[in-house]
Amino acid sequence: MFRHQGKTRTLEHNKKIASLLSFVAGIVNVVGFLSVQRLTTNVTGHFAFFIDEVFKLHFSESFIYFFYILFFFLGSFCSSLLIEIMTLKNERYIFIIPTIIESIILFCIALLGHLLVKEYSNYIAFSLLFAMGLQNSLVTRISNAIVRTTHLTGLFTDLGIELSQLFFYKQKEQQVKLLSTIKLRFRIITFFFLGGFFGGTFYSYFHFYLLLIPASMLIIGLYYDHLRFQLLNWKHQYDMKEK
Repeated sequence: MFRHQGKTRTLEHNKKIASLLSFVAGIVNVVGFLSVQRLTTNVTGHFAFFIDEVFKLHFSESFIYFFYILFFFLGSFCSSLLIEIMTLKNERYIFIIPTIIESIILFCIALLGHLLVKEYSNYIAFSLLFAMGLQNSLVTRISNAIVRTTHLTGLFTDLGIELSQLFFYKQKEQQVKLLSTIKLRFRIITFFFLGGFFGGTFYSYFHFYLLLIPASMLIIGLYYDHLRFQLLNWKHQYDMKEK
């Protein structure tokens, strides 16, 4: 799910990581908005507010929106930088550090958010935007830009393009490829919605503690990926011995 790249990566790998990370992003999106009234999985709206405040000459307010954009960018930059560094050492583990950092951030906000929300709500927004920048960059890199999970704008654009292409690409191979990609888009949308619905339903009961669930899911995902790789490796070694 995480470790496969390039030619070894299949549609099934993308389906698994799309389901996990879009569900995580859906929860973070709702918890971030309900807790600090800020969008914490994308920066499109923040850019509009930034420009609006600049034109109103409210420069102190505009800097806040600028920092929202900056922290998402920094998350993406750091994720890609860590991937490049790890690629030089061991490609098998390039996904681990960004995912662990994202999980740590979510754990920290889950446990400390209620202490920070009154006086330092912007720090919560900065942290969640950084975490979503990490995630978006990570999944974009390992899926070769096929999967994006933190926001839906580009996803609906791609979906619209691909649905229209169904009317013109009539060859069986083209149809199969398009349909598989369309199904993947719908999967991301569905799990993002489910994550948001889950977050909205249970936020009033658990507040920031709800972020313990996506944080734990990331760690479980890493462990699942490692365990599956070990099992396949043992099976391969056993088959080689049998031969």
